[in-house]
Amino acid sequence: MSLVKDAALPSTAAPAYTDLAGLSALKQGAAGHDPSAIRRVAQEFESLFTRMMLKSMRDAVGPDPMFGSDQEQMYQGMADDQLSVQLSRGRGLGLADMLMRQLQKLGVPGAAAAAQKSSTARAGSAGAAAYGAVQRAASASPPASSAQQASFIQGLWPEAQQAGQALGVDPRNLIAQAALETNWGRNVPQGSGGATSNNLFGVKASDWKGPAVAATTQEYQGGAAVSTNAQFRAYASPAESFRDYVALLRDNPRYAAALNTGADVHAFAAGLQRGGYATDPDYVRKMSATALNVTLAQNVSQLKSADAAPITGNTGTL
Repeated sequence: MSLVKDAALPSTAAPAYTDLAGLSALKQGAAGHDPSAIRRVAQEFESLFTRMMLKSMRDAVGPDPMFGSDQEQMYQGMADDQLSVQLSRGRGLGLADMLMRQLQKLGVPGAAAAAQKSSTARAGSAGAAAYGAVQRAASASPPASSAQQASFIQGLWPEAQQAGQALGVDPRNLIAQAALETNWGRNVPQGSGGATSNNLFGVKASDWKGPAVAATTQEYQGGAAVSTNAQFRAYASPAESFRDYVALLRDNPRYAAALNTGADVHAFAAGLQRGGYATDPDYVRKMSATALNVTLAQNVSQLKSADAAPITGNTGTL
């Protein structure tokens, strides 16, 4: 089973961490001072650094004391390896850009051209118009544990399946968007009294006649993140949130490109972003990475269920 295939990432997404076929070509390009190859090398270094950070974070949190297993740690490590590759793509974390500037100062052939090309690409991205629904402000809390992720997926899976059929979208991609918008359910907008809004998709209260709550949000203007307060729709239940989200996408022609995208999370997220759903320029990449985590979390949950299932004495089958 291919992780990238199951996550439905297209050829334009980050390559799999197990793909070593291009290593020889990358070495040849770097030896020939090819600007694009030098940029790739800088990104590979950033990817390794990101993997080290993820490992340090996992070690600090420690394994799940109740549900942890060797299989879970193996799948989590595979997910972190792939996530580190994806996070280093595009603008990445900025470490590759710093490395490019240092290489340029040292006079490495091709580094100046690569740095100039990278700067031009960032300027083009920053000049894009930002509008539509805003993202929730990033939480400073530690990453969601495997148990929290599994509980989030299991609790919303029936609603995600029903909504997925109505939209023509893989339910895992809907779970991924809800996880991205709410930090795996830990940052759902709340009212002044602490009651949850059950707003799983960050839908704002524009032209909304129902109840609403105020929450701090983060949106991007000219490529820069800006924190502000906004009104978000409030629902009586998560199921109501899913139903309203389905109506929002189906009734608004701006999101037509996101419909009927099946398991292609990249096409789904790109369709939402083009329609103005999110202002984060990295929305597509973040949702693709989250969808991969959803797939891996499901696989780990299935392994645990298989380990816990009794084996019949006569057949040896589950």
